[in-house]
Amino acid sequence: MKGGARYMSNALLLGRFIPGTSIIHRLDPRVKLLTTLYLILIIFLADNWQTNLLLYSFVLIGVLCARLSLRFFFRGLRPMFWLIIFTVAMQLLFTHGGTVYWQWGWLIISQTGLQNGLYVFLRFVFIVFVSTLLTLTTAPLALADAVASLLRPLRWFHFPVDEVALMLALALRFVPNLMDETSQLMAAQRSRGVEFGEGNVFQQMQALIPLLIPQLVTSFRRADELGTAMEARGYSGTANRTKFRIQQFHGRDGAFVLILLILTGLLILMR
Repeated sequence: MKGGARYMSNALLLGRFIPGTSIIHRLDPRVKLLTTLYLILIIFLADNWQTNLLLYSFVLIGVLCARLSLRFFFRGLRPMFWLIIFTVAMQLLFTHGGTVYWQWGWLIISQTGLQNGLYVFLRFVFIVFVSTLLTLTTAPLALADAVASLLRPLRWFHFPVDEVALMLALALRFVPNLMDETSQLMAAQRSRGVEFGEGNVFQQMQALIPLLIPQLVTSFRRADELGTAMEARGYSGTANRTKFRIQQFHGRDGAFVLILLILTGLLILMR
């Protein structure tokens, strides 16, 4: 029971921040956010083992510089495991070309299918690693401030930038709490004889019903208390608010951008 609760508590790394003083922690959150989005885009340029090795080496160096354990990153793969398996299987069975290794009716495993399945797997793992590195080294409030800063030009079009940043900050802040509360509810239900993960799909879904109602009640109560607290403090997202944390672009951020440009050049040459 305790192991299951711990799994639920640690399975989702979204919003979990590990404080540190590494060079990755001290990078400007705007640079880290844009770098994450950029790396997710250029992963599709990797079409051979050399380019994939280059990108994975870049991320692993970032992990070492952040002084983080790789177990956090492999743990981040758990919630995506079945989606990764399903997508890889679709590429493996329904992409044809090259040498045929196995065939059963309309199901075919060919050289092209294996190659595409491998690339899809590597891209999924890379995206999870990069996003995990971002969340583990960037405080949720700093990430929300980065989003607000990057979306600031949209204020000219009356886009609610501050409200969007606030919603992102609240989501990143309370998602881990919801997971922790879910693990506690599961432990309480197990003590009453409820078994999770056993039986067919419908039985497993029925076992989750005792978790949904308490979780919904707790979420609505917390949202109401949070709204009351914000109103009591006179919060207004549309006002010209000052910032307690001032984000500044430093020399290390410029050096990191230069390294990223060099990486892009090498990636294009090695394709």
